[in-house]
Amino acid sequence: MSQPDLIHIELSKLSISKLNMRHGRKVPDVSDILPSIREKGIRQTLLVRREAGGYGIVAGRRRFFALQQIAKETGSDPLVPCAVMTEGDAASAIEASIIENVARLPATEMEQYTAFRKLHDEGRTVEEIAAFFGVTEPNVRRVLALAALSAPIRKLYADEDIDRETVRALTLATPAQQADWLNLWNSETERAPMGRACRAWITGGSAITTDKALFDLAGYTGGVTADLFGEAAVFADAASFWEAQGAVIAEHAEGYRQRGWSDVTLMERGAYFQRWDYVQTTKKQGGKVIVEQRHDGTVTFHEGWLKADEARKSRTVSASGEAQAEADTRPEMSGPMADYIGLHRHAIAQASLTRSLAIALRLVAAHALCGSALWNVRPHSLGAVKEATLASVDSSAAVAEVSAARESVEALFDALGAPVPRRSGDAYHLCETFAALLAMSDAEVMQVVALALAETLDSGGPAVEAVLHACDTDPAEFWKPDEAFFDLLRDKRVINAFIADAVSPETAREAGDATAKAQKAQLAEALVARDTSLDSAWMPGWMQVPPTRHIEGAASPPADAWDRIVGLFEADAEQEAGGEPSSCKANAA
Repeated sequence: MSQPDLIHIELSKLSISKLNMRHGRKVPDVSDILPSIREKGIRQTLLVRREAGGYGIVAGRRRFFALQQIAKETGSDPLVPCAVMTEGDAASAIEASIIENVARLPATEMEQYTAFRKLHDEGRTVEEIAAFFGVTEPNVRRVLALAALSAPIRKLYADEDIDRETVRALTLATPAQQADWLNLWNSETERAPMGRACRAWITGGSAITTDKALFDLAGYTGGVTADLFGEAAVFADAASFWEAQGAVIAEHAEGYRQRGWSDVTLMERGAYFQRWDYVQTTKKQGGKVIVEQRHDGTVTFHEGWLKADEARKSRTVSASGEAQAEADTRPEMSGPMADYIGLHRHAIAQASLTRSLAIALRLVAAHALCGSALWNVRPHSLGAVKEATLASVDSSAAVAEVSAARESVEALFDALGAPVPRRSGDAYHLCETFAALLAMSDAEVMQVVALALAETLDSGGPAVEAVLHACDTDPAEFWKPDEAFFDLLRDKRVINAFIADAVSPETAREAGDATAKAQKAQLAEALVARDTSLDSAWMPGWMQVPPTRHIEGAASPPADAWDRIVGLFEADAEQEAGGEPSSCKANAA
């Protein structure tokens, strides 16, 4: 630090500098130093710097508040002895504030983070910060890892609402996981995991769910298991999963190199991408692609990053190979200024989207296809207890139609030279997809949106019934009773009801004493005869739109789901069966 000027300044011209380590904190207790200052005045000069027409106090905050109290009691504006630093030496001002505050009271981890980040923003390296504080470099990096946390989580930690073990676990979380954790924290019915449970929640244990696969599950030969409800499928063999996943990662890496990226670095599996160790840069400036592989199967491609030391070397060497001045390597914005500019630009972008509906539609599609820090969108994973069910659905006309739609959408991106969208959560890939969508027509974008929604539509709930109703779908176009259907049909009450509906009540009564196997054979024979007649094909109430139940009062998932929402789509939810409902269909024009 250069030698400061020693002058006396009116108290009214002083304020707490934003570079002061404790700027913005509540007024301190000065009762211990007040009597001495009243009697003998200030013995130690305040360290200040010129700021905004006055002087900002870098060191001497408690003395300043004591003087303010005395001035209020006496009605005076005393002259205060001050050492005035040079205006450009911000890093030294931060250091001076830290020295005073840490020497007097050990800083909390969040205060250390604030101080470390200020010094880093002013050009101090991790090594220099560690040497200044007399701590190890890993300790500095651990504290700076708090930068990976979202602002709401940092505030919870600063307010001591969450403990150190929890916050350190959260530094390992992706932005999407942090958003999910905050939703749990703010939920009135669910509880956010804490401590070790939080780390286990983030890493996902050893189970790898099928939504993590970058490869096509249709061609996967390894085992996949599902829970009893078919809601979550996991890979039975982690080694087989990583073999298939690794092949796709290698393909992506080669694609990046062909598109001009200088290097693709594959991180060790389980290692976390700590953004603080890197500097984001462009492809032209030598940015690399860092591939992060989580133990839970998540793979993220971080595009345009360099190790901090590599970035410094890149910035300090000019195109001619000559060293640039050290000042050129410093960020042109301080951390607070970057927050200010970033949040204003964010607000303006939000307002712009409300004015530009066509562009907003394309950005929605990009988020649904790729995900982001705030969008955690997962494709529906086909899972069932019985293999026969999976085979039946996979060979259906509906799945074939969705597959054809997927091929058409992939062709749209291929025609533009853009990669097929994948759910990675990477901001660059999101923008890459958004740029391609901007080049498409409205009709093409709607194709993409329709496919994205089709692939992310949850099964077994009201949303499916709402879509079938709104689209006025005829399930008979896609489905008819097959072998798997008859194999799963076991309840004699239901089989008898099917016979009564498909053939006649008299036939059902006559077959009442027969075995379930005999009844199913009779039903199948009747349906074959019906298909060859002029009558329309028979459809069980379970597959109709809207769905109906065959046993009064018995639970029936599709009918139960429809009952929950019927009032939203039909003008009279209490209407008698057989009446003409007033549908609330979307305009398909």
